[in-house]
Amino acid sequence: MKTLTRLAPLLLALALPGLASAADYTVQTGSKLGFSGTFQGAGFDGSFGKWTAVISYDAAKLASSKFDVEVDLASVKTGDKDRDGALPGSDFFNVAKFPKAHFVTTGFRQNGAQVIADGNLTLRGVTKPVSLNVTFKPQGTGATLDVAGTVKRLDFGVGGGDYADTSVIGGDVKVTAHVVLAAK
Repeated sequence: MKTLTRLAPLLLALALPGLASAADYTVQTGSKLGFSGTFQGAGFDGSFGKWTAVISYDAAKLASSKFDVEVDLASVKTGDKDRDGALPGSDFFNVAKFPKAHFVTTGFRQNGAQVIADGNLTLRGVTKPVSLNVTFKPQGTGATLDVAGTVKRLDFGVGGGDYADTSVIGGDVKVTAHVVLAAK
């Protein structure tokens, strides 16, 4: 019993590094949050100019990693005046009632060499699970983080009603981000 009592502090000290949290990062200039979809069979790209992200990530400690992203939906731009005017409106994002979208991870998992971030996306007051492919590349004291996934717009009521026809506006929207990170 005395030996166990003497070994307990040593075992605890050895276990603590494994319990350490993931590294915290801040988002830097050059980061982009975008999406792509289709309208009448033609592809288009868009982006959000205002968004924030809290990123804690360590590929060796996925259990303690976390993404928490908030998007200002009124900052949407696609390069098309009509579309840019319609997206914030009540038929699509309805920014008057739901100004922000929010994604927070619930966990990470490996699928072969690919890391997948599972989480919940809240958009237009609807919360649904979304999974994103993650590519994390350490660079000096920072890193780059690329994510990609697909969101079914109608699951969130985006473009419902008269705009629910997926042969006119595609039902799948690809979400992408390239995030430049600096260690905190």
